Amino acid sequence: MMHISLRQLRAFEAVARLRSFSRAAEELCVTQPTVSKQIRLLHEEVGLPLLEQVGKKIYLTDLGEALYATCSQWLDSWSRFEQTVADHKGVKQGRLRIAAVTTTQFFMPRLLGPFCAEYPGVDVALEVLNRDRVLERLARNQDDLYIMGVPPQDWEIEYEPFLPNELVVLAAIDHPLVAARPIPLQALANEPFIARERGSGTRLTTEQALAAQGLAMRVRMELGSNEAIKQAVAGGLGVAVLSRSTLGPDLRAQGLALLDVEGFPIRRHWYVVRLKDKPLSVVAQTFLAFLRSHIAWLQRCTVGPDERCSSPADSASPAPSA
Repeated sequence: MMHISLRQLRAFEAVARLRSFSRAAEELCVTQPTVSKQIRLLHEEVGLPLLEQVGKKIYLTDLGEALYATCSQWLDSWSRFEQTVADHKGVKQGRLRIAAVTTTQFFMPRLLGPFCAEYPGVDVALEVLNRDRVLERLARNQDDLYIMGVPPQDWEIEYEPFLPNELVVLAAIDHPLVAARPIPLQALANEPFIARERGSGTRLTTEQALAAQGLAMRVRMELGSNEAIKQAVAGGLGVAVLSRSTLGPDLRAQGLALLDVEGFPIRRHWYVVRLKDKPLSVVAQTFLAFLRSHIAWLQRCTVGPDERCSSPADSASPAPSA
């Protein structure tokens, strides 16, 4: 009889699915050597190779393919069992898994703080990733809820807006267009852009706004971090479109200024997304209710660089019916 641990199966499933030890370690919130150790122990217990590494590529053996299919189904069943246990314990205990796009790092921790204070027995796992990675997790049903600015179309999902998300145009404080009022969209299109990676919600929305007027972004540089984009803009490398929630309290101190461009700010929303007809755990349902009841407070925290937050209790309103 083989003695295979849950930890070994989770490590193998992640490596087999992602075809990467480093990405598996990142997803499992452990170090890469830990993943490698679990795979080695699994190989020793099975007695036959499950993975083959050729250069930097990882392949499954026939036996590895069979184990992958088996353990994927088993882990899914185990996850449902864990949810059932958490539901029986009630909301006082349980695990809440959220995957959110990168820009939400400027407000999600503020929201999770008071939630965790109210429900100290809840263990929250927040994954902050670019939009493509969040969509990968959504497609694989890895989390309870997903936070993003542009939900995918034609997916079997449900989503609801919970927070305004204004996109504004930034330039260096000494940029010639800072003094212009208003700036034609054509003039903006003539400027070099510092942009997020392809697939990001902010970039998609900006490209769509320009394309609607027959214009296109002239991208000088792609960066995967909002902070890096602000530094590049302050350095005079180009202009950028970012969420207002990323700006911070003092633009001038950052060497930045807002441009008064026709059609901006673009007013959109942040959405909480879940798979259609997926039964939510008690913990996830409670977090949704908490989110709805603290919208007014959260809006004050993210509406712009000059706003300040008070206690969420001061702004709480009754949660709307689901």
